Amino acid sequence: MKASLALLLFGAGAFAADTHKATSFISSADSKFGATIEGTGVDKAGDIYAVSFDNDLPSAGQVTGKQKLLYKASDAKAHVNGIRFNVDSAGAEEAYIVDAALHQVYHLTKRQESDGTFGESNVFCEDKGMLQPNDLAFAPSSGRIFLSGMNYTSDSAIGDGDLWTCDSKGAAKRLGQFYRTNGIEVSPDEKTLYLSESQNKGGAVISNRVLAFDLDASSGAVKNKRVFVDFGKLDKTAETDIDGMRTDKDGNLYVTRNGVGKIAVFTPAGKLSAYISSPSIDFVASIEFGGPTGTDLYMVGKCKDDETKGCVDKFSATITGRAFTDLQKKKGDDSEVPKGCGKKNRRSFK
Repeated sequence: MKASLALLLFGAGAFAADTHKATSFISSADSKFGATIEGTGVDKAGDIYAVSFDNDLPSAGQVTGKQKLLYKASDAKAHVNGIRFNVDSAGAEEAYIVDAALHQVYHLTKRQESDGTFGESNVFCEDKGMLQPNDLAFAPSSGRIFLSGMNYTSDSAIGDGDLWTCDSKGAAKRLGQFYRTNGIEVSPDEKTLYLSESQNKGGAVISNRVLAFDLDASSGAVKNKRVFVDFGKLDKTAETDIDGMRTDKDGNLYVTRNGVGKIAVFTPAGKLSAYISSPSIDFVASIEFGGPTGTDLYMVGKCKDDETKGCVDKFSATITGRAFTDLQKKKGDDSEVPKGCGKKNRRSFK
Protein backbone atom coordinates (compact mmCIF):
# COMPACT_ATOMS: atom_id res chain seq x y z
CA MET A 1 0.00 0.00 0.00
CA LYS A 2 1.38 3.39 -0.94
CA ALA A 3 1.84 5.76 1.96
CA SER A 4 -0.57 8.32 0.47
CA LEU A 5 -3.32 5.71 0.22
CA ALA A 6 -2.68 4.55 3.79
CA LEU A 7 -3.08 8.11 5.02
CA LEU A 8 -6.28 8.51 3.00
CA LEU A 9 -7.81 5.40 4.52
CA PHE A 10 -6.63 5.53 8.10
CA GLY A 11 -5.03 8.92 8.79
CA ALA A 12 -1.61 9.88 10.09
CA GLY A 13 0.59 7.11 11.42
CA ALA A 14 -0.81 4.38 9.15
CA PHE A 15 1.52 2.02 7.35
CA ALA A 16 1.24 -1.22 5.38
CA ALA A 17 -0.50 -4.06 7.26
CA ASP A 18 -0.94 -1.86 10.34
CA THR A 19 -3.69 -2.96 12.74
CA HIS A 20 -6.38 -0.47 13.68
CA LYS A 21 -9.10 -0.86 16.31
CA ALA A 22 -12.80 -0.18 15.98
CA THR A 23 -14.91 0.98 18.92
CA SER A 24 -18.14 -0.43 20.33
CA PHE A 25 -21.30 1.04 18.81
CA ILE A 26 -24.05 -1.31 20.02
CA SER A 27 -23.26 -3.53 23.01
CA SER A 28 -25.00 -6.71 24.11
CA ALA A 29 -26.79 -4.70 26.81
CA ASP A 30 -28.26 -2.30 24.26
CA SER A 31 -28.82 -4.60 21.27
CA LYS A 32 -32.20 -5.43 19.74
CA PHE A 33 -30.54 -7.84 17.29
CA GLY A 34 -30.01 -11.58 17.62
CA ALA A 35 -26.84 -13.64 17.26
CA THR A 36 -27.44 -14.16 13.51
CA ILE A 37 -27.07 -10.44 12.80
CA GLU A 38 -25.47 -9.87 9.37
CA GLY A 39 -26.44 -8.77 5.85
CA THR A 40 -25.63 -5.09 6.38
CA GLY A 41 -26.81 -2.43 3.94
CA VAL A 42 -26.66 1.36 3.78
CA ASP A 43 -29.30 3.79 2.53
CA LYS A 44 -28.85 7.20 0.90
CA ALA A 45 -28.96 8.96 4.28
CA GLY A 46 -26.08 6.81 5.53
CA ASP A 47 -28.13 4.75 7.97
CA ILE A 48 -27.08 1.13 8.39
CA TYR A 49 -29.42 -1.88 8.45
CA ALA A 50 -28.95 -5.56 9.31
CA VAL A 51 -30.99 -8.75 9.66
CA SER A 52 -32.05 -10.71 12.76
CA PHE A 53 -33.85 -7.71 14.22
CA ASP A 54 -35.61 -8.74 17.44
CA ASN A 55 -33.83 -12.10 17.03
CA ASP A 56 -36.29 -12.89 14.22
CA LEU A 57 -35.04 -14.57 11.02
CA PRO A 58 -37.68 -12.97 8.74
CA SER A 59 -36.87 -9.45 10.00
CA ALA A 60 -34.38 -6.68 9.25
CA GLY A 61 -33.89 -3.54 11.27
CA GLN A 62 -32.10 -0.22 11.52
CA VAL A 63 -28.75 -0.23 13.31
CA THR A 64 -27.85 3.47 13.46
CA GLY A 65 -29.97 5.98 15.30
CA LYS A 66 -32.97 4.28 16.88
CA GLN A 67 -32.95 0.50 16.50
CA LYS A 68 -36.25 -0.29 14.80
CA LEU A 69 -37.89 -2.58 12.27
CA LEU A 70 -37.20 -1.98 8.58
CA TYR A 71 -38.82 -5.06 7.04
CA LYS A 72 -40.48 -8.33 8.05
CA ALA A 73 -41.14 -11.02 5.44
CA SER A 74 -44.74 -12.21 5.35
CA ASP A 75 -43.79 -15.90 5.33
CA ALA A 76 -42.77 -17.20 8.77
CA LYS A 77 -40.38 -19.66 7.08
CA ALA A 78 -38.37 -16.81 5.54
CA HIS A 79 -34.73 -16.20 6.48
CA VAL A 80 -33.75 -12.79 5.15
CA ASN A 81 -30.10 -11.89 4.80
CA GLY A 82 -28.14 -9.54 2.52
CA ILE A 83 -29.57 -6.04 1.91
CA ARG A 84 -28.71 -3.49 -0.79
CA PHE A 85 -30.31 -0.09 -1.40
CA ASN A 86 -30.67 1.75 -4.71
CA VAL A 87 -32.16 4.96 -6.06
CA ASP A 88 -34.37 4.27 -9.09
CA SER A 89 -34.62 6.33 -12.29
CA ALA A 90 -37.36 8.49 -10.75
CA GLY A 91 -35.21 9.27 -7.71
CA ALA A 92 -37.12 6.99 -5.34
CA GLU A 93 -35.23 4.86 -2.83
CA GLU A 94 -35.69 1.09 -3.06
CA ALA A 95 -34.03 -1.97 -1.57
CA TYR A 96 -33.31 -5.61 -2.38
CA ILE A 97 -33.16 -8.25 0.34
CA VAL A 98 -32.42 -11.95 -0.11
CA ASP A 99 -34.29 -14.86 1.44
CA ALA A 100 -31.96 -17.82 1.99
CA ALA A 101 -34.75 -20.21 2.99
CA LEU A 102 -37.20 -19.56 0.15
CA HIS A 103 -34.60 -19.00 -2.61
CA GLN A 104 -35.87 -15.53 -3.46
CA VAL A 105 -34.90 -11.87 -3.64
CA TYR A 106 -37.46 -9.29 -2.52
CA HIS A 107 -37.81 -5.84 -4.06
CA LEU A 108 -38.89 -3.21 -1.52
CA THR A 109 -40.49 -0.03 -2.86
CA LYS A 110 -42.70 2.92 -1.79
CA ARG A 111 -40.48 4.01 1.06
CA GLN A 112 -42.32 5.88 3.78
CA GLU A 113 -40.89 9.25 4.78
CA SER A 114 -42.42 8.96 8.24
CA ASP A 115 -40.54 5.90 9.48
CA GLY A 116 -38.25 4.70 6.67
CA THR A 117 -40.11 1.42 6.09
CA PHE A 118 -41.29 0.27 2.67
CA GLY A 119 -44.93 0.14 1.69
CA GLU A 120 -44.60 -2.62 -0.86
CA SER A 121 -42.61 -5.86 -1.19
CA ASN A 122 -42.60 -8.15 -4.21
CA VAL A 123 -40.52 -11.13 -5.31
CA PHE A 124 -37.91 -9.69 -7.66
CA CYS A 125 -36.26 -12.93 -8.73
CA GLU A 126 -36.22 -16.55 -7.65
CA ASP A 127 -35.02 -19.98 -8.71
CA LYS A 128 -35.39 -23.19 -6.75
CA GLY A 129 -31.97 -24.20 -8.08
CA MET A 130 -30.32 -21.54 -5.94
CA LEU A 131 -28.55 -22.96 -2.90
CA GLN A 132 -29.84 -20.03 -0.86
CA PRO A 133 -29.00 -17.06 -1.69
CA ASN A 134 -26.94 -15.81 1.24
CA ASP A 135 -25.61 -12.44 0.11
CA LEU A 136 -25.84 -10.07 -2.84
CA ALA A 137 -23.95 -7.37 -4.69
CA PHE A 138 -25.44 -4.67 -6.90
CA ALA A 139 -24.38 -3.01 -10.18
CA PRO A 140 -26.25 0.32 -10.35
CA SER A 141 -25.43 0.99 -14.01
CA SER A 142 -27.47 -2.00 -15.19
CA GLY A 143 -29.68 -2.75 -12.20
CA ARG A 144 -28.21 -6.26 -12.00
CA ILE A 145 -27.76 -8.11 -8.76
CA PHE A 146 -25.25 -10.90 -8.12
CA LEU A 147 -25.94 -13.63 -5.56
CA SER A 148 -23.89 -16.14 -3.59
CA GLY A 149 -24.98 -19.15 -1.56
CA MET A 150 -23.65 -22.26 0.13
CA ASN A 151 -24.32 -25.77 1.30
CA TYR A 152 -22.18 -26.38 4.39
CA THR A 153 -20.86 -29.96 4.49
CA SER A 154 -18.02 -31.77 6.24
CA ASP A 155 -16.27 -32.39 2.93
CA SER A 156 -16.81 -29.59 0.45
CA ALA A 157 -17.39 -30.34 -3.21
CA ILE A 158 -17.79 -28.18 -6.27
CA GLY A 159 -21.48 -27.31 -6.23
CA ASP A 160 -21.58 -26.52 -2.51
CA GLY A 161 -21.27 -22.88 -3.57
CA ASP A 162 -22.93 -21.00 -6.40
CA LEU A 163 -22.98 -17.65 -8.17
CA TRP A 164 -26.12 -16.24 -9.79
CA THR A 165 -27.20 -13.01 -11.41
CA CYS A 166 -30.65 -11.48 -11.88
CA ASP A 167 -31.11 -8.80 -14.53
CA SER A 168 -33.13 -5.61 -14.01
CA LYS A 169 -36.33 -7.45 -14.93
CA GLY A 170 -35.69 -10.26 -12.45
CA ALA A 171 -34.57 -13.01 -14.83
CA ALA A 172 -32.22 -15.36 -12.93
CA LYS A 173 -29.18 -17.13 -14.37
CA ARG A 174 -26.54 -19.28 -12.73
CA LEU A 175 -23.01 -18.14 -13.56
CA GLY A 176 -21.01 -20.88 -11.88
CA GLN A 177 -20.52 -23.49 -9.17
CA PHE A 178 -17.71 -23.58 -6.62
CA TYR A 179 -16.74 -24.82 -3.19
CA ARG A 180 -18.92 -23.01 -0.66
CA THR A 181 -19.30 -19.31 -1.41
CA ASN A 182 -20.32 -16.45 0.83
CA GLY A 183 -19.04 -12.85 0.56
CA ILE A 184 -19.67 -11.08 -2.74
CA GLU A 185 -18.94 -7.57 -4.01
CA VAL A 186 -18.61 -5.50 -7.21
CA SER A 187 -15.82 -2.97 -7.73
CA PRO A 188 -16.74 0.73 -8.08
CA ASP A 189 -16.05 0.69 -11.83
CA GLU A 190 -18.17 -2.48 -12.13
CA LYS A 191 -15.38 -4.26 -13.99
CA THR A 192 -14.50 -6.77 -11.26
CA LEU A 193 -16.63 -9.18 -9.24
CA TYR A 194 -15.24 -10.55 -5.97
CA LEU A 195 -16.47 -13.84 -4.48
CA SER A 196 -15.29 -15.74 -1.41
CA GLU A 197 -14.69 -19.49 -1.64
CA SER A 198 -14.06 -21.79 1.32
CA GLN A 199 -13.41 -25.53 1.58
CA ASN A 200 -13.91 -28.14 4.29
CA LYS A 201 -12.24 -31.55 4.58
CA GLY A 202 -13.02 -34.11 7.27
CA GLY A 203 -15.09 -31.55 9.13
CA ALA A 204 -12.25 -29.00 9.28
CA VAL A 205 -11.97 -25.78 7.30
CA ILE A 206 -8.84 -26.02 5.13
CA SER A 207 -9.07 -23.13 2.67
CA ASN A 208 -10.37 -19.56 2.43
CA ARG A 209 -9.81 -17.50 -0.69
CA VAL A 210 -11.24 -14.46 -2.44
CA LEU A 211 -11.73 -15.02 -6.16
CA ALA A 212 -11.86 -12.20 -8.70
CA PHE A 213 -13.54 -12.21 -12.12
CA ASP A 214 -13.67 -9.80 -15.02
CA LEU A 215 -17.24 -8.53 -15.05
CA ASP A 216 -19.55 -7.25 -17.78
CA ALA A 217 -22.16 -5.54 -15.62
CA SER A 218 -24.54 -5.09 -18.55
CA SER A 219 -24.80 -8.75 -19.57
CA GLY A 220 -23.81 -10.19 -16.19
CA ALA A 221 -21.08 -12.30 -17.76
CA VAL A 222 -17.98 -13.18 -15.74
CA LYS A 223 -14.66 -14.54 -17.01
CA ASN A 224 -10.97 -14.79 -16.18
CA LYS A 225 -11.39 -16.34 -12.73
CA ARG A 226 -8.31 -15.82 -10.57
CA VAL A 227 -7.28 -15.89 -6.92
CA PHE A 228 -7.30 -12.38 -5.49
CA VAL A 229 -6.09 -13.48 -2.05
CA ASP A 230 -5.45 -16.86 -0.43
CA PHE A 231 -5.46 -16.46 3.36
CA GLY A 232 -3.58 -19.70 3.88
CA LYS A 233 -0.65 -18.24 1.98
CA LEU A 234 -1.12 -14.67 3.17
CA ASP A 235 -1.25 -15.04 6.95
CA LYS A 236 -1.81 -18.75 7.66
CA THR A 237 -5.52 -18.29 8.51
CA ALA A 238 -6.93 -20.75 5.97
CA GLU A 239 -9.18 -22.16 8.71
CA THR A 240 -10.85 -18.78 9.36
CA ASP A 241 -13.93 -18.22 7.23
CA ILE A 242 -14.68 -15.22 5.07
CA ASP A 243 -18.15 -13.73 5.43
CA GLY A 244 -19.21 -10.28 4.16
CA MET A 245 -17.08 -8.07 1.89
CA ARG A 246 -17.34 -4.42 0.81
CA THR A 247 -15.39 -1.93 -1.29
CA ASP A 248 -14.79 1.76 -0.76
CA LYS A 249 -15.08 4.35 -3.53
CA ASP A 250 -11.44 3.84 -4.55
CA GLY A 251 -11.86 0.09 -4.95
CA ASN A 252 -10.11 -1.13 -1.80
CA LEU A 253 -11.66 -4.41 -0.66
CA TYR A 254 -12.61 -5.03 3.00
CA VAL A 255 -12.90 -8.73 3.93
CA THR A 256 -14.34 -10.11 7.18
CA ARG A 257 -12.33 -12.73 9.11
CA ASN A 258 -15.13 -14.61 10.83
CA GLY A 259 -13.62 -16.12 13.96
CA VAL A 260 -10.64 -13.90 14.72
CA GLY A 261 -12.44 -10.60 15.32
CA LYS A 262 -11.11 -8.50 12.48
CA ILE A 263 -11.31 -7.51 8.84
CA ALA A 264 -8.51 -7.37 6.29
CA VAL A 265 -8.15 -4.50 3.82
CA PHE A 266 -6.69 -4.94 0.33
CA THR A 267 -5.78 -2.55 -2.45
CA PRO A 268 -7.37 -3.14 -5.88
CA ALA A 269 -4.11 -4.85 -6.83
CA GLY A 270 -4.59 -7.43 -4.05
CA LYS A 271 -1.97 -6.10 -1.64
CA LEU A 272 -2.76 -6.30 2.08
CA SER A 273 -2.84 -2.78 3.49
CA ALA A 274 -4.30 -3.11 7.01
CA TYR A 275 -6.28 -5.07 9.55
CA ILE A 276 -9.11 -3.56 11.59
CA SER A 277 -9.91 -5.36 14.84
CA SER A 278 -13.36 -5.58 16.42
CA PRO A 279 -13.39 -5.25 20.22
CA SER A 280 -16.91 -6.66 20.76
CA ILE A 281 -17.10 -9.36 18.07
CA ASP A 282 -15.01 -12.45 17.33
CA PHE A 283 -17.21 -13.67 14.47
CA VAL A 284 -17.48 -10.59 12.28
CA ALA A 285 -20.27 -11.47 9.85
CA SER A 286 -20.86 -8.36 7.76
CA ILE A 287 -19.60 -4.83 7.18
CA GLU A 288 -20.77 -1.64 5.49
CA PHE A 289 -19.77 2.02 5.25
CA GLY A 290 -22.29 4.59 6.46
CA GLY A 291 -22.74 7.59 8.71
CA PRO A 292 -23.40 11.19 7.68
CA THR A 293 -20.48 11.26 5.21
CA GLY A 294 -20.25 7.54 4.43
CA THR A 295 -16.84 7.15 6.05
CA ASP A 296 -17.80 5.11 9.12
CA LEU A 297 -17.25 1.36 8.72
CA TYR A 298 -19.76 -0.69 10.71
CA MET A 299 -18.92 -4.29 11.68
CA VAL A 300 -21.64 -6.68 12.93
CA GLY A 301 -21.70 -10.16 14.49
CA LYS A 302 -22.68 -12.05 17.61
CA CYS A 303 -21.39 -10.45 20.81
CA LYS A 304 -18.34 -11.85 22.60
CA ASP A 305 -19.89 -11.38 26.03
CA ASP A 306 -23.39 -12.67 25.18
CA GLU A 307 -23.60 -14.95 22.16
CA THR A 308 -27.40 -14.70 22.09
CA LYS A 309 -27.12 -11.03 21.04
CA GLY A 310 -25.82 -9.18 17.99
CA CYS A 311 -23.21 -6.44 18.50
CA VAL A 312 -22.03 -3.60 16.29
CA ASP A 313 -18.59 -1.95 16.25
CA LYS A 314 -17.57 1.14 14.27
CA PHE A 315 -14.31 2.29 12.71
CA SER A 316 -14.01 5.90 11.52
CA ALA A 317 -12.05 6.09 8.27
CA THR A 318 -11.56 9.05 5.95
CA ILE A 319 -12.78 7.48 2.72
CA THR A 320 -16.37 6.85 1.68
CA GLY A 321 -17.84 3.46 0.97
CA ARG A 322 -18.72 2.45 -2.55
CA ALA A 323 -22.43 1.82 -1.86
CA PHE A 324 -22.92 5.14 -0.07
CA THR A 325 -21.12 6.97 -2.89
CA ASP A 326 -23.31 5.36 -5.55
CA LEU A 327 -26.48 6.37 -3.71
CA GLN A 328 -25.50 10.06 -3.75
CA LYS A 329 -25.16 10.16 -7.54
CA LYS A 330 -27.88 11.18 -9.92
CA LYS A 331 -28.54 8.70 -12.70
CA GLY A 332 -25.92 9.14 -15.40
CA ASP A 333 -23.70 11.15 -13.06
CA ASP A 334 -20.23 9.88 -12.15
CA SER A 335 -19.34 12.81 -9.90
CA GLU A 336 -17.98 12.43 -6.37
CA VAL A 337 -20.12 12.63 -3.24
CA PRO A 338 -21.03 16.30 -2.65
CA LYS A 339 -19.06 17.95 0.13
CA GLY A 340 -20.92 17.77 3.44
CA CYS A 341 -23.39 15.23 2.11
CA GLY A 342 -25.52 13.62 4.76
CA LYS A 343 -25.40 16.39 7.37
CA LYS A 344 -29.11 17.11 6.94
CA ASN A 345 -30.33 13.51 6.77
CA ARG A 346 -33.87 12.80 7.88
CA ARG A 347 -32.63 10.35 10.51
CA SER A 348 -30.10 10.85 13.27
CA PHE A 349 -26.98 8.88 14.13
CA LYS A 350 -25.80 7.54 17.45
